[in-house]
Amino acid sequence: MKKFVDQFSLEGRVALVTGAGSGLGAHFAKVLAHAGASVVCVGRRLGPVEEVATEIVSDGGKAIALSMDVTDPASIDSAFSIIQKQLGLVDVLINNAGLSNPAPFEEMSREQWTSLVDANLSGPFYVAQNMAKRLIAAGKPGAIINIASILGHLARPQFLNYGTTKAAVISMTQYMALDLMPYGIRVNALAPGYFPSEMTNPFYESEAGKREVGALPIKRLGRHEELNGPLLLLASEAGAYMSGSVLTIDAGHSVRLT
Repeated sequence: MKKFVDQFSLEGRVALVTGAGSGLGAHFAKVLAHAGASVVCVGRRLGPVEEVATEIVSDGGKAIALSMDVTDPASIDSAFSIIQKQLGLVDVLINNAGLSNPAPFEEMSREQWTSLVDANLSGPFYVAQNMAKRLIAAGKPGAIINIASILGHLARPQFLNYGTTKAAVISMTQYMALDLMPYGIRVNALAPGYFPSEMTNPFYESEAGKREVGALPIKRLGRHEELNGPLLLLASEAGAYMSGSVLTIDAGHSVRLT
């Protein structure tokens, strides 16, 4: 019988992290590398993901960096072909890339709507589908983790575009899980609460943001390392019987009454 800790190992796995150039994506890439995976860091801009990959390699891990536009199926297919030649089939996917562009509903522009639908919903669909087709053709299992948000469950003013796309990601995760389970490909989602990132830091540093954080049950933002356990559970053999699950990590924010 394997030791419990061995069930969380990703040795021999090839993990792709989208939006890996900063924030949670960069952190996820480093965690997967520490667990033994060969990590592919991708993003629209090559420079930031190269920095993350270099940091992983300097720390003793295995990583490469590639440019990928998750809204462009041709860019996605090209990246997957390069990865397959260099490392083998991707069998762990972290669908992390996304945008946030808040605005009141009545003032929201077409671009503010379509850009988020493209990046936050269509992008994860295209990337996961490309991975799944390759795994199915090879008869190999895999794990897909879509990064959702508690705003896919809850509403807050001016985040209609973001929250709607994250709610759709949660639903997509459940449908993908059913369609791909016969092939041994598990699909789950993480729904983080309030965590620091390049996208959110300006708000959290404002007076309004500080008031909002102070109103949380735990009175602070989440720490990136507090996502490590849920991430590895869904990516590894430890979560072998999990598919279609959405893990909420928000220290009670979404279950409080007021």
